[in-house]
Amino acid sequence: MKPFFSILLLLLVFFSGCSQADETTETTSTAPYFPPVNSEVWETISPESLNWNTAFLPELKNYLDEKHTDAFIILKNGRIVVEYYFNGFTSATPHAWNSAGKTLTAFSTGMAQQDGYLDLDDSTTKYLGPSWTVMTPEQEAAITIRHQLTMTSGGDYNVPDTACTDPECLQYLNEAGSFWFYHNAFYSLLQPVLDAAIPEGFDTYFEEKLKNPIGMSGAWLQFGYQRVFFSNARSMARFGILNLNRGKWDGTQLLNENYFQAMTNTSQQLNKSYGYLWWLNGKESFRLPQSTLEFQGKLIPNAPDDLIAALGKNDQKLYIVPSQNLIVIRMGDDAGNSLPGPSGFDNELWGKLGELFNY
Repeated sequence: MKPFFSILLLLLVFFSGCSQADETTETTSTAPYFPPVNSEVWETISPESLNWNTAFLPELKNYLDEKHTDAFIILKNGRIVVEYYFNGFTSATPHAWNSAGKTLTAFSTGMAQQDGYLDLDDSTTKYLGPSWTVMTPEQEAAITIRHQLTMTSGGDYNVPDTACTDPECLQYLNEAGSFWFYHNAFYSLLQPVLDAAIPEGFDTYFEEKLKNPIGMSGAWLQFGYQRVFFSNARSMARFGILNLNRGKWDGTQLLNENYFQAMTNTSQQLNKSYGYLWWLNGKESFRLPQSTLEFQGKLIPNAPDDLIAALGKNDQKLYIVPSQNLIVIRMGDDAGNSLPGPSGFDNELWGKLGELFNY
């Protein structure tokens, strides 16, 4: 993937807005921290001051390198504790979020609802118009924005390409809301819904309401039927801090608590480990992308139960642990599982992190 996008990524560095450099300030404060917008300064805190097992850090770094990692950051209360880069990547180098970027769309959808542009229970047809699928008018009208957010559209996942958003690819299989399947096409159509609902369009709204207020860099780029967000790892960290603080950035509530609560908790009973495009740990069962099976147990057994995660193909990871004020970010190539959801790498990595954190 990196050779194909190398020129593209260099261009992204040029126009991506705020690209954070490596200047940091050491601190021991436990208060929530928000890195200043349009600034290169980012406070750090030493792992020694947190009583972490620092002797394990070289082993962790070697493990990350062996697993084709490009960027890795651990934050405590918003401050950087560990930051590693590999393969020529730096704190300013953009990287694809892949499906981890779905959480950006989920957050934006919540802001659009609180601004009165849409309601989650609106029919998708209200914004895309009739015949956006080849279903009957009744089947099509039954699909709502909430179904798109929760992967419960009922669309046929046996079609040749579940990324295809052409009407002929969007066929009926199950009643909307009655079955969970990780169907990318119905997610991908969320941004066109937002584009139709918001007067200034999705891209401008995203920039002005989410990206700029928290100082993120990056851009959405179109690849086939899908839009992929690219940014540096520190921008993913900024989004992590926003969600660690339940939609609030440095005193400003960007997303209301009710939506945030719904977004980061079980959104339906078909997959208890799935919110609004967020993955949830600590539940009694889970389903995985490209599968119709239900598995018993926790999503990531080695991780804390309250972990929520944005997960993308080739093991793009944004983990948030509210009980410990922790954020962990991993960007890179496939570490052993190319599917977009949880993999054995997640559990293995959290086993390593447990050694670092002295669990």
